[in-house]
Amino acid sequence: MKGKPTSRGPMALTADLVARVERIEPDPGPEPGTAEHTDVEFDGLVEQLLSQYRPEALWVFAYGSLIWNPEFVPVEQRPATAPGWHRSFCLKLTRWRGTRELPALMLALDRGGSCNGIVYRLPVEDHFGQLGQLMRREIDANPPTNVPRWIKVRTRDGPLRALAFVAAPDGRAYAGRLPPEQVADTLARAAGHWGSSAQYLFRTVAKLEESGIHDRNLWRVQDLVARHIIATTAGAGPD
Repeated sequence: MKGKPTSRGPMALTADLVARVERIEPDPGPEPGTAEHTDVEFDGLVEQLLSQYRPEALWVFAYGSLIWNPEFVPVEQRPATAPGWHRSFCLKLTRWRGTRELPALMLALDRGGSCNGIVYRLPVEDHFGQLGQLMRREIDANPPTNVPRWIKVRTRDGPLRALAFVAAPDGRAYAGRLPPEQVADTLARAAGHWGSSAQYLFRTVAKLEESGIHDRNLWRVQDLVARHIIATTAGAGPD
């Protein structure tokens, strides 16, 4: 799928700016009061999903890092819109791209609005195993706040039901709707054992734009993050 040309100009957040704040922090492990899922628990999640809906074709709706780092090989992809959901930095992370002292924010689908993304169709073989891999990649703490759910999406070839990961508003990691300035301040500073939050934002916005998907909220956030990094790292490298 080719990206559409844009007249907005280049992103303010660049790889050089991200490099100024890039770092790796030690992994603090699960937050107190949570644990990591066992293989038996992951298998149970998959069985529950397949009991709700057993698809002939397994589609996954990607709106964030699954677009630039899917870790699966799809056999087809289509632009898609998820009505009733919007892309939001509403999950607080105390590991991965943040720490206990400086939590990060991660994208999830939150209620309201609509979200443009990409649906990927996975191979027909071993849906159980493929879903298990997705659970292990996308779900962190136990109990989780980023939860799998079958949602309805619209594509140019008609409606589909796809698997997506949405925010549970009663989850302990749910951050709610935050102002762009607060989101940007967090993303410009937080990092964990997977790298910086600024890198996560940069890769996501760049891949969305490359795919012809413009998210006005994320575009504003990347501009704010770029300004924050420039202001706090003056003399650290080229703008």
